[in-house]
Amino acid sequence: MKRRTVLSLEQALSMPYATLRFVQLGWRVIRIEALGAGKGLPGDPNRYIGKRVVDDDRRSYYVAPNVGKEAIALNLKSEDGRQVLKRLVKELDVDVFCCNTVPERYNGLGIDYATLSSAKPDLIWAGISALGPEYPDVPGYDPVVQAMAGYVELTGDPNGTPVLCGVPVIDLKAGDEVYANVMLALAERAETGRGREINVSMLQAAASWLITTLPLIDFDCEPWEITRAGNEHRKFVPTNVYPVRDGFLYMAIGSDVQWRRLVARQHFASLATEERLTNEGRIRDRKNLQRDIAALTAKMSAEDVIADLRAAGVPHSHINGVAAVRNLEALRNRLTSTTTPEGRRIRMQPMAVDLPGGVREFPFPPKYGEHTRPVLREAGFSDDECRALAAAGVIPG
Repeated sequence: MKRRTVLSLEQALSMPYATLRFVQLGWRVIRIEALGAGKGLPGDPNRYIGKRVVDDDRRSYYVAPNVGKEAIALNLKSEDGRQVLKRLVKELDVDVFCCNTVPERYNGLGIDYATLSSAKPDLIWAGISALGPEYPDVPGYDPVVQAMAGYVELTGDPNGTPVLCGVPVIDLKAGDEVYANVMLALAERAETGRGREINVSMLQAAASWLITTLPLIDFDCEPWEITRAGNEHRKFVPTNVYPVRDGFLYMAIGSDVQWRRLVARQHFASLATEERLTNEGRIRDRKNLQRDIAALTAKMSAEDVIADLRAAGVPHSHINGVAAVRNLEALRNRLTSTTTPEGRRIRMQPMAVDLPGGVREFPFPPKYGEHTRPVLREAGFSDDECRALAAAGVIPG
């Protein structure tokens, strides 16, 4: 089977995360970065974020999304650079082109679907932007779109300020949409022979996850149903963080059957009332119930509470820090990893789903522009052409 090739003009997180998922499939991913023009640090700004790992352009925040990729640098503001890109798309038999720059720059950089598909008609083209091509000049960063899409309003203490999610969920959601829609386009291409243009709006992708809140508006919901709920679930009660003598636990009751099993336990029997038999009743008595549970669990150890919850079949968990997550039995043998040039092993997040025969060790990310000339030579550029392109400021010197 032909190994898929992805060419991606990418930076930050949303598109690098999408193309990382292609790397995990064993596909070839070549990331394109802008040629440094002396106005700032060259290439992806994320190269320079976090602790210095190996050298100045491979910092800690940059590593995990960019393992296993190749890196080239091109000046797409020049006509020669745009011609180089079209030649790469054709000669490398590129399957997928990706980008996450503002749409108003597509035509000027020669990265629009019409231009690149003229070089390869069955090309699949995927772009991520803040609001889609209908809003070509709007930049998009995860925290801003979280605020725009209601996520910040839905997160945090109801008596406090709105709060950002602790993970860049919209960047990752947008990346997953690229991944899923490229797969759909490949399946369609296998039948039709045609490529496709895919535009992912970060805002629309984020809003698609408002399935438990946005539709409630037309059901004349109460204001509390579509705003901050702290650690509680808005619809299933009791679900919350509860204190124990040695810390905190999370407990989630998802049905009346689970509730009956819980109050059948000796430690929790005093919670049972007629009104609390149903979730609807527990919602009405929410404040008293949350207070009563907290008063009970605060006198117990985590071990004792967990024993009762496990016996009752009630979902629960310690409040784990990220370091503890890495050591969970269900995950610790599924982590991916990379190794620095000095031989230091770096453990990273697991793949979303195990793949048959999939690898979990990936090459360390490349330096800025590291593969520019090898990739160009592979596409048929001679040494003389490469020297001329460097002299003209199209590729690094």
